[in-house]
Amino acid sequence: MTTTPHDPAPAQPGRPPLVDLATWQAARDELLIREKAHTHEGDAIAAARRRLPMVEFDGTVEVVGPDGPVPFLDLFQGRDELVVYKHMWYDGTPHQGQCEGCTTTAWHIDDAVYLNARGVSFAVLTTGAWDEVAPYVEFMGYTQPWYSVRDVDGPAGGSMGYLTSFLRDGDRVFLTYSTTGRGNERANGSLGLLDMTPYGRGEAWEDNPKGWPEGLAACWSWRSDADGNATWGPTSRPVPQWTRPGAPPVETLGRRGHHH
Repeated sequence: MTTTPHDPAPAQPGRPPLVDLATWQAARDELLIREKAHTHEGDAIAAARRRLPMVEFDGTVEVVGPDGPVPFLDLFQGRDELVVYKHMWYDGTPHQGQCEGCTTTAWHIDDAVYLNARGVSFAVLTTGAWDEVAPYVEFMGYTQPWYSVRDVDGPAGGSMGYLTSFLRDGDRVFLTYSTTGRGNERANGSLGLLDMTPYGRGEAWEDNPKGWPEGLAACWSWRSDADGNATWGPTSRPVPQWTRPGAPPVETLGRRGHHH
């Protein structure tokens, strides 16, 4: 049940204006028209994506997983379609120094059961050496398959930080689609939910009303210290890592540069 004061107080700075339910519904219905147009345009783009040409490459190229070298074909797990996330890697760096942006993507696709139900397999690829990658995967508690594509050329390997789709026809393998940057947001449900909230992502680039909380740098919330304070300092780590057993406070990222 929604109630409205007889004499509503003026809106406080940094808060949406206070109205009655009917006024709110009218504004919501007006925005819904734009949302539906956005959805329909997204459907049209997806239709165009399905009509992209594809590139064949050697599916026997080997990647390295928990059972040693295996052909890229094995990543399909017998299915005809495959989506991979290409996870950046910092050689010789402790867990807390690995890529926080890639962590957001990998963490949000920790269970691909609905992809599998649709006949699509999922895997994470990275350029890290397997003897470094394996303990990291165990520490993070990831359940989806990871493979090292160190020294493997694209499309199987190549540049990291991409969501990429592949198609299989028997023993033939094809690259069909790839995206990076904000294109990876489709895997991150948290960003979609934040976009529904009054204060959004809390990032400076967003178009906010006057008086809203001042936005911070993009992706500011992806790292935190042991007390939960968002920071990119040397004592921070990707936020999901603090939930892992045996994740002690840190003294250094073990890497150079501010990169996500």
